[in-house]
Amino acid sequence: MTYSARDFAGDIYGGLTATVVSLPAALAFGIASGLGAAAGLYGSVGVGLFAVLFGGTRGQISGPTGPMAVVVAVIVTSHATSIGEALTIVVMGGCIQVFFGLIRIGRFIAYTPQAVISGFMSGIGLIIILIQLLPFVGLSAGGGPIESVTKLFEEILHVNISAFAIATISFLIVILWPRRASVYIPGPVVALVIGTTLGMVWLTDAPTIGEVPMGMPELMLSVPTLDFLVRALEPALILALLGSVDSLLTSLVAESVTGSQHKPNKELIGQGLGNICAGAIGGMAGAGNTLGTLTNIRAGGATRVSGIVYTLLMLSVVLGLGKYVSPIPHAVLAAILIKIGIDIIDWRNLRYLLTIPRGFMLVMITTMGITVFIDLVTAVTVGLIIAGLAHASQLERLELDNVISAPLLDSTFLHPDDMNSDRFLARVGLVALRGTFTVASSHRLVNTFSADIKDHEIVIFDFTATVYMDDSSALVTEQLMGVAANEKTDVIIVGLSDSIRQLFDSLNVLKNVPDSHILDRIEDAREIAQELLDD
Repeated sequence: MTYSARDFAGDIYGGLTATVVSLPAALAFGIASGLGAAAGLYGSVGVGLFAVLFGGTRGQISGPTGPMAVVVAVIVTSHATSIGEALTIVVMGGCIQVFFGLIRIGRFIAYTPQAVISGFMSGIGLIIILIQLLPFVGLSAGGGPIESVTKLFEEILHVNISAFAIATISFLIVILWPRRASVYIPGPVVALVIGTTLGMVWLTDAPTIGEVPMGMPELMLSVPTLDFLVRALEPALILALLGSVDSLLTSLVAESVTGSQHKPNKELIGQGLGNICAGAIGGMAGAGNTLGTLTNIRAGGATRVSGIVYTLLMLSVVLGLGKYVSPIPHAVLAAILIKIGIDIIDWRNLRYLLTIPRGFMLVMITTMGITVFIDLVTAVTVGLIIAGLAHASQLERLELDNVISAPLLDSTFLHPDDMNSDRFLARVGLVALRGTFTVASSHRLVNTFSADIKDHEIVIFDFTATVYMDDSSALVTEQLMGVAANEKTDVIIVGLSDSIRQLFDSLNVLKNVPDSHILDRIEDAREIAQELLDD
């Protein structure tokens, strides 16, 4: 693949445009995380550089994101007693992401049910909106979403009118800015410039970011204790999982736009190394930034060069342009973040809440509610459990529909040429398992088909069309054979594939079935059945 001057120009413009779009969000996410505005910039540099150098997605821009800001904020307030401990958890999360990539589970993370992702992301969007209500009206942020709302009602008479005016104007700009104009200059940038100008010239009593540290970041980690590492493992794992899902979903978006395939395991390694670097230099954790990535690609960025340009521009802000950031009012960033929170909420599924499948709705609403009112860890755990149960319930119905239990009339199966045979006698029964069988349907198989087995002298288990069985369904098959043994019903096995035979042998499922009763075709079972009935 050749790299032309046109490609270079596209990468330069793409990286520049992505920086313009991402800079306000990086500052805002840094503040929202509890680590400060500089942490957002350091995170952009650390995650952005390593993700672009070692990641597996063309055109992807990485850095602070809304979901990661919420997770880091929870870590700062609930799992760490100091900034150093919070940053250590960020590094641990990055290490776990690298481990995910090395053991090649990147593609499995994409299997996270959409209902869980939808509910979790909607919950995070709502959290961002609620915790930004305080700075929106000029009050200092405090605690989680519930605490923020409570504090807002308690201090509603002490709002800063200047901050509220700046935030309202900035929010209207972001909401109403024409989409066509965003190609040339994004709405958040316009809001940032106008809001900051208002704060410097007219509404000067609105709280501002203040002095932002400049210069090369320093290593900020301390040696953790064993007790802390054990306590930090859970939040680090959640950070790693969310960062991985967030990044790989952005990779899928980039893939759909560019047509080029991403490498999920390589992407996880790059993102993990980026978070290790970010945590080490005092930056907040990051992930693939969907907005920055799409902006970069649409502006012409197509290779890793655009990501490097983005990182270098962010680094220039850290090294010498930080003084131009200090006058920005918190209210402007709150307005931008509230718009981002609104965009994160999955309005599409919420709009069709009453018409979407009941299981999907239950998982989404439950995950969203727990995310907002309890914590992120519980939300993901409970969401996955409920999603698994809902999925298993659907599989149970589908798998049981693929089981055929039917009597085989003597006149058609044993004596097709005997016109004098009893037309209604059926001493042989057939249980045919077709398709896939898992733990989802295993507990119903025994209850559903035991009665059918008891009605016959011989039962033929036909596995000719069985595609897959897990260990649970294999053991249930053994129970069905046990039911037959208790009823003095002989068992004949037909059509076992090599993989299912190997599974049965490993679990000793066929211990009571003679080798002569294990056949390849159902036609071969007729002779064995006749011999058993004649004895």
